[in-house]
Amino acid sequence: MSLETPITTGDHWCLKGLSVVITTLPRFRKDSPSLARPTAETPFHSAWIIMATDLKDLATPAKCTADFCLIPLGTPTASVSAQIADVQRLMKKSGLKYSMHSAGTTVEGSWDDVTRLIGQAHTILHEKGIVRIQTDIRIGSRTDKAQTMEDKVAAVEKLLSTDT
Repeated sequence: MSLETPITTGDHWCLKGLSVVITTLPRFRKDSPSLARPTAETPFHSAWIIMATDLKDLATPAKCTADFCLIPLGTPTASVSAQIADVQRLMKKSGLKYSMHSAGTTVEGSWDDVTRLIGQAHTILHEKGIVRIQTDIRIGSRTDKAQTMEDKVAAVEKLLSTDT
């Protein structure tokens, strides 16, 4: 394909050895010297990066903080404290840093360890006869600096300490 050939949706290209089919028109000039070397003027469209990546080789973030609220459904009473206690025992046994609060649990660790632990919380409750569990999860990660859950709270408390 020459540089003068217009790129259209449905075209098939080879990008760094990976096969790519154009599903959206990219944001680049048609005289760009190479699709494999994007520049500020010719960036890849984010959809290209995802399409050109073999997902099994795409890493998860090294560290994360997750806040989750696990809700056992169909229990005999409205109280779920016994099930939450089981989850907290699992958290303690895991060795990961965690903190229970009134509406859930915050846990820190590697992405894989944290998400595995939340899955294991489901498993232990299923093994105790809870047939349905709903979990809300918020996961945060950052690459610019290390920051613990205590650091995040301290940053806000520092700002509040100057209030009159």
